[in-house]
Amino acid sequence: MDCTVDHYIAGMLLSGVGDALGYRNQLWEFNKSGPAIHQELQELGGLKNISVELPDWPVSDDTVLHLATAEALATGKADKELLHEVAFRYVEGMKDMKGRMPGVSTILGIKQLCPGTEGGYRVPYNSEARGCGAAMRSMCIGLRYHHPDQLSSLVEVAVETGRMTHPHPTGFLGAVASALFTSYAVQRRPIATWGLGLLKEACPIAKTFVKSAGYAVMETESGWDYFTGKWKWYLDLRGLSLGTGPVAWPDQYGPAERDKAYTSFSLSGWGGGCGHDAPMIALDALLGAGSDWEELMSRAGFHGGDSDSTAVIACCCWGVLYGIDGVPQCNYRNLEYRGRLENVAQKLYALSH
Repeated sequence: MDCTVDHYIAGMLLSGVGDALGYRNQLWEFNKSGPAIHQELQELGGLKNISVELPDWPVSDDTVLHLATAEALATGKADKELLHEVAFRYVEGMKDMKGRMPGVSTILGIKQLCPGTEGGYRVPYNSEARGCGAAMRSMCIGLRYHHPDQLSSLVEVAVETGRMTHPHPTGFLGAVASALFTSYAVQRRPIATWGLGLLKEACPIAKTFVKSAGYAVMETESGWDYFTGKWKWYLDLRGLSLGTGPVAWPDQYGPAERDKAYTSFSLSGWGGGCGHDAPMIALDALLGAGSDWEELMSRAGFHGGDSDSTAVIACCCWGVLYGIDGVPQCNYRNLEYRGRLENVAQKLYALSH
């Protein structure tokens, strides 16, 4: 099935749904184990009975900043003009953070942005900025630059917008991964090939671009190998190092086992908390769930780590792949910022098709 404007709308809208569900107004993200969340979910009547709406189910900083990226891209600006536009919208987005829990690197990075001034879209290198804040807001870059011959544009925009807050490669390469996987969803590329494409196609372009851009080159190169090494490890673990299936799953892989597995993916002990493992968990969920919305949310959104950030990535890709028909209307009917998400999706589709 070709990717239509309805798939773009589903991608943007469901990214917000996954964010709101995984976040649960600060109650679930980082605060509960996967089994405990699944137990609470059943007490709420199951996913099909949850009305995702204010005040109980707000979106987090993930969606606010994903919208900022998307609405900047939808202006049609390019090159440095686009980067200043993104930086401006990130600064504006920080005015809408009450109760949304932005991360430390995101707060610090955006404070240092000076859009409109020479080089004002760049911030000083930060060796601690390895979190998932860049990954969670970059899926829309893959909607804008989805053609295979636009891969360099996708990578360059993801790198530059990612390191506005996360200049460490573990952080900004997460933006590359989220954007790339979304573009692969638009292309209808088999999911089993996505991880290898990240390592073999996108990461080398990113490394070359970092050198040519001439910004924090030595620091970036010194921190590069963790991201690529962990992704090689993951592809070996799942039997995907050649980009073909079948996927190698553990015999038991329920909520408790997934919590343990996601911790092993992580740098800090919080599954999905960094730039490498937020898209990794999203991909793991997409590989395991197929077209089943409830299974996708079970794997990507209801676990003991950074559950909203893994869900926001997975659900965007899932919506682009499968549309919205398999999702209960109550999950998205009254979602916060639904109108903005749908509107920008239509603009990105028109710009990119």
